[in-house]
Amino acid sequence: MKYWLTSFTVLFGLLLFSQNNNNSNSYLDVNYFSGNIALHNNDILHLIQGHPDGVILSWNKKTFGEEAWQQRFNYPDYGASFIYQDLKNDVLGENYGLYAHYNFYFFKRNLMFRIGQGIAYNTNPYDKVDNHKNIAFGSRLLSSTYVMLNYKKERIFNRFGLQGGLSLVHYSNANVKAPNTSVNSMTLNLGLTYNLDEEDAEYIDNLTDEKFTERIKYNIAFRSGINQSDIIGSGQYPFYILSAYADKRLGHVSAIQFGVDVFFSNFLKELIYYQSVSFPELDVTGDEDYKRVGLFVGHEVFINKMSIESQVGYYVYYPYDFEGRMYLRIGLKRYFGKKLFGAITLKSHGAKAEAVEFGIGVRL
Repeated sequence: MKYWLTSFTVLFGLLLFSQNNNNSNSYLDVNYFSGNIALHNNDILHLIQGHPDGVILSWNKKTFGEEAWQQRFNYPDYGASFIYQDLKNDVLGENYGLYAHYNFYFFKRNLMFRIGQGIAYNTNPYDKVDNHKNIAFGSRLLSSTYVMLNYKKERIFNRFGLQGGLSLVHYSNANVKAPNTSVNSMTLNLGLTYNLDEEDAEYIDNLTDEKFTERIKYNIAFRSGINQSDIIGSGQYPFYILSAYADKRLGHVSAIQFGVDVFFSNFLKELIYYQSVSFPELDVTGDEDYKRVGLFVGHEVFINKMSIESQVGYYVYYPYDFEGRMYLRIGLKRYFGKKLFGAITLKSHGAKAEAVEFGIGVRL
């Protein structure tokens, strides 16, 4: 760990001295964190040892209200992060992650809430011969989310400031490859901030926020990816999802949705066959349909050209029982113009992930 702290300190110093004299409206922060792995599943009890710790290194771009969305969200920051975490267990190994993040501010900008989404690399995933105990990570590449809730004070001494509080780091491959019990780290962090400019720009506050109205819009989306059942070695299969839904804007910031999903989940074909052959007590015949149809309601929060989408669904066509009739979806959407969008979403049943979905769509 000392090696990594030294490396990040050197990198941090190089970044400071490499800045130019132009206003960048940005700052750096480096945070040390330590805590515990949450016991969200009794199957991972043997993996929880010691107190995992690590470093979060971030670059942050400030906003000052040049665009209306910046004023509506109280001048958030956006940026990129790198996380190194030692999970304090040779079975789990170490994780390295790259993220994009937003910082949102409350209570006169003293309280910062950060949410970041990215990809992490694990050094010691499951292997049936060499590492059969690691049921948390079935692959080297993992989907990762982290959140921070910090008290923050900038420019305490010249350009330096402090921040500290709570951080949660989540790793999962979203059932791209079994096993996938995942890991959630609940930690405390303490960090140092450094502003790259002598002074901050002035905040612009000229938002009139006139009433925003828009007719109901109709959306068609196609999502796909690969996933696997919880049966190790059962194989990875592509899935396809067709969605049609209507949305109604409630104002500048949000919209509500109602629609239908049709799921073609090929991994269920293999799971149905496997259970029909191996577990006759489950009364699975092998002839069950692998397709599902769900109705959902959703909510969307618009942040510039990005949005955060969340949906709750219920299967109305459900010929095979897999993880229950209710499902959830949450993710990010990026608009390209007024009609086209791309999306990355996570579909789950409660805390049990089923798939990471990559989607494209049109809003008419």
